[in-house]
Amino acid sequence: MSDSWLDRIPSHERQRIRDRLRNPAEYERLREKVKGPEDLEREMERNELLAELKLGMELEPKLAEALRAQVQEDIRLSGLPSVLQSPHLSGSLAQALEKGDFTISVAPDSRHVDQIVLVPEGKVAEAVPVSQKFSEQYLGQLKKAA
Repeated sequence: MSDSWLDRIPSHERQRIRDRLRNPAEYERLREKVKGPEDLEREMERNELLAELKLGMELEPKLAEALRAQVQEDIRLSGLPSVLQSPHLSGSLAQALEKGDFTISVAPDSRHVDQIVLVPEGKVAEAVPVSQKFSEQYLGQLKKAA
């Protein structure tokens, strides 16, 4: 059992890995990626609120409709680019969202983090995430209502 995969790495490659791990700047960069208990607690609370929102929208269509109306109002007042996280939208997609031809859902993004998304009618693959600012505002409203 002494023949581990580490023994099969060439010596110059092992030395490069050791040097990288002993580098203070690299250590700090890796240390920043580590989440503390406060970060984890906030993330868990956010995930819990998103799960409640998703379940609530599935069970109570009035909740989904109220949130959809709120998003439409925010788009009308603040503009589409400030409400959505994706600033570059095709013309037809932007027009559909501005007209209100969308549904709201909770779905994972490219980093596999759940967030509120707008799904244009008939274009499920083109879900557009809502900006962090407005997502937090909507989740805050849900938290106050609960």
